[in-house]
Amino acid sequence: MPQFTTLTSRLVPLPVENVDTDQIIPARYLKATDKSGMGEALFADWRYAPDGSPKPGFALNDPRYQGAQILLAGGNFGCGSSREHAPWALTGYGFRAVVSTSFADIFRNNALKNGLLPVIVDAETHKSLFDLAEEAPDAEITVDLDSQTVALPGGQTFTFPIDPFSKTCLLKGVDQLGYIMEFEKEIAAFESRP
Repeated sequence: MPQFTTLTSRLVPLPVENVDTDQIIPARYLKATDKSGMGEALFADWRYAPDGSPKPGFALNDPRYQGAQILLAGGNFGCGSSREHAPWALTGYGFRAVVSTSFADIFRNNALKNGLLPVIVDAETHKSLFDLAEEAPDAEITVDLDSQTVALPGGQTFTFPIDPFSKTCLLKGVDQLGYIMEFEKEIAAFESRP
């Protein structure tokens, strides 16, 4: 899992409430058992026409937002089923963080386990970020995981919550198993006791 320390990026606005995991990655892509190629299927039904051509007007097809690594989503992002493919698709596309007023619990946990940082903001900050993305699509914000802050171009900052264990794993770039394996010597010593 890639390490997450500080991320400076533009925002991709997706002002849609209650985006469920079937919209993030449609069920027909769930046959895959690895992460490769998942980014191409991200928001497939919203992103592509039936002939496979990009739909004009969808944020991921807008040249202004190409290469941005932070998705600015509506509230209750990631609701619905528990498919881990949703964060696979988001990270496969290139997103490292998603900003919203709220996340479905299972999606948030799956995101954290796959190196995708869910950043929760209040409604006022959320609105100001959408205004920023619309008015200044080249503007960048900086997410600092260690201090749990987001810095805006004008110098304003705000904090966001994250549980200590997930924060540690992201900062180290390890998943839960990788974290446990850091204690391999201690585990072996404990197991060898009579």
